[in-house]
Amino acid sequence: MSNNVEVFSRFSDLDIHLFREGKHYKLYENFGSHITKNNGNDGVYFAVWAPSAKKVSVIGNFNGWNKNSHVLNVRWDSSGIWEGFIPNIGEGEVYKYYVVSANGEEHEKGDPYALAWEEPPKTGSVVWSKKHTWRDKKWATEQRHQANNYKSAISIYEVHLGSWKRKVEEGNRWLTYREMATELVAYVKEMGFTHVEFMPVMEHPFYGSWGYQIHGYFAPTSRFGSPIDFSYLVDKFHQAGIGVILDWVPSHFPGDAHGLYRFDGSALYEHEDPRLGFHPDWNSYIFNYGRNEVRSFLISNALFWLERYHIDGLRVDAVASMLYLDYSRNEGEWIPNEFGGRENLDAISFLKELNQTVYGTFPDSLMIAEESTSFPNVSRPTYVGGLGFGMKWMMGWMNDTLEYFKRNTYYRKFHHNEISFSLTYAFSENFMLPLSHDEVVHGKGALIQRMPGDEWQRFANLRLLFGYMFTHPGSKLLFMGGEFGQTSEWKHEESLAWHLTQYDLHSGVQQLVKDLNKLYSTNKALTDKNYEAFGFEWIDYTDSEQSVLAYIRKADNAEEDLVIVCNFTPMTRENYAIGMPAEGIWKEVLNTDDTKYGGSGYLNHKPLQTNNIGFHHRSCSININLPPLGVSILKRTL
Repeated sequence: MSNNVEVFSRFSDLDIHLFREGKHYKLYENFGSHITKNNGNDGVYFAVWAPSAKKVSVIGNFNGWNKNSHVLNVRWDSSGIWEGFIPNIGEGEVYKYYVVSANGEEHEKGDPYALAWEEPPKTGSVVWSKKHTWRDKKWATEQRHQANNYKSAISIYEVHLGSWKRKVEEGNRWLTYREMATELVAYVKEMGFTHVEFMPVMEHPFYGSWGYQIHGYFAPTSRFGSPIDFSYLVDKFHQAGIGVILDWVPSHFPGDAHGLYRFDGSALYEHEDPRLGFHPDWNSYIFNYGRNEVRSFLISNALFWLERYHIDGLRVDAVASMLYLDYSRNEGEWIPNEFGGRENLDAISFLKELNQTVYGTFPDSLMIAEESTSFPNVSRPTYVGGLGFGMKWMMGWMNDTLEYFKRNTYYRKFHHNEISFSLTYAFSENFMLPLSHDEVVHGKGALIQRMPGDEWQRFANLRLLFGYMFTHPGSKLLFMGGEFGQTSEWKHEESLAWHLTQYDLHSGVQQLVKDLNKLYSTNKALTDKNYEAFGFEWIDYTDSEQSVLAYIRKADNAEEDLVIVCNFTPMTRENYAIGMPAEGIWKEVLNTDDTKYGGSGYLNHKPLQTNNIGFHHRSCSININLPPLGVSILKRTL
């Protein structure tokens, strides 16, 4: 015991019990560094979990990084917690833990519960206690419940904060949180997106990991400002009526020497056996979901962002890699579960507990799974055997749709099932349609680059893709740049190519996305039954020869239904017959071939009166002009 560290604790016996049981969900109130008083003196209390360590001390500028001057006290209860109070230090102090392992190895570690870190490449943790004064009461008490409701439009703009926009004239620097609170908030509002989703903002040492290799789970990255500045950004989104979702990574963590890896010289947060604990895809380490203290760490972290930063939901990264022990592994490289199967039973149990806890504590939040397999009931409640997520990314739709769209338009008729197949399983989960960052990197090209034909056809195809996406059942997610037809792959070191929006074809796509967001949020046919089979009905999915799909999106009130007709070829279809769900006059409310979007202007200017000619097993029909590579959306006028 060091004379420079005073005995002090923020842990009660109940805290210790819950921590050991994996049921302590607010560990950030106990662990980490906390400015406080002891014996009338101002100072900082430190607590860290390192059960296999022989010695843990706090080092920093305040003691000249002396490994022996401020040694923490290990608790008597075998919890493995080292703690103590250091007087006369405070806000902004940079520190690390000096950890001596059981076999004498020496490590300098950042604080797993630090609320702030030095800006990378520096790796010190920072004592932080300042809190933002929130001004989002209306959002928290009224708007969030409506925004995250399953009968509301949920249209997400996915953003990488370091590359959305840069100040090229100032050395290509990224925007700060406060600059984004002005520019990004205004843009998302103008475009009509209901939510923004940030790729991981938690502190990460390597910028090129896009935030997916985290060492500071409880701190927003200091690259763009302080924790107060990040709070300010979230607050501004809420004041604008926009929800904020964070990409969250409980699936793996990097092996950086100052991070979680072998924190006390043992496999503390990960597994000792690399067949369980090492992730071959990302050269990183897998959390040990069977260890109670690790479960508490992760669930506490999820709740932390929702509580401290008023976050409205989490998109959970790489769920598939968590569910299966053999994920990306060859035979002999993985260990079956106790029943001989490939499912990771500890991870499944953890995910259920995570979702139960989040929804039990913050019922208006969104939990979204990035999950690419056929694992059942991902977005079904745990009480019916599901994993308990609110939504799941519809990866099958994304893969089939982009595969179809890249085809020469002549050959699409031979692959018609690719564009219609998603409706055979569209209601097996609460699906979100993702056109995410993953689709515009690693040589895949920008969305516009994947479209066939000349320049006009490529843009028409992109407009057609968005029209089809926004009228397909499920919520929506679009990665930044797609909304104006970015022509190059996303590069995390560069700004989006905003200069392109001065050109009509690009600004036209941008205007279309804005109008589609408005259509989505103002038409109950697209929201009332967005996740129910009763909300969708085919008119015709068999016209493969002409590559046309026709379907109905249905509201609770049938008078508000929409009819959608998609033409996936560059040929116009004059007087194309469509069986209609109801007699009356139908008006075209949106056509992706409108000249204001950069199209040819092949519209249905006049309202369309149904006739008594039965078609598509319906008693009435209309004859409509189908735009080339376009979507026509019709609504009945009363």
